[in-house]
Amino acid sequence: MTGGYAPHGGAPNAPYDAPRRPAANRKGVGTDRLALIIHSLADIAAVFLGLWILMYLLEANQANAFVDFVHGVANWLAGWSQDIFIMDTEGLRVFFNHALPAVIYLAVGHGAAAWLRRL
Repeated sequence: MTGGYAPHGGAPNAPYDAPRRPAANRKGVGTDRLALIIHSLADIAAVFLGLWILMYLLEANQANAFVDFVHGVANWLAGWSQDIFIMDTEGLRVFFNHALPAVIYLAVGHGAAAWLRRL
């Protein structure tokens, strides 16, 4: 095949087969990176909160260093929402007082990232 486009294993045609760079939004890649950072931080916060809920409900060893670290991070992230829900059952109280900030962090973080990507 001479000249033209060779779709099935022919010689590559330089102007048509050159790799393209992904198009950036109007603000550039900086806005996309900021959106990715915000999105990732929201996910990480929700993972720590969810992990603590899971560890608490499964009665993880409180003396373990990793469990203590996760508990400390989760308490710091959920500090503003402690004792919003007061219940007799300790497991439900921990679940709701840590699930609420996880959902809010996800909603706000993903919403802010989506808004930044649309700029």
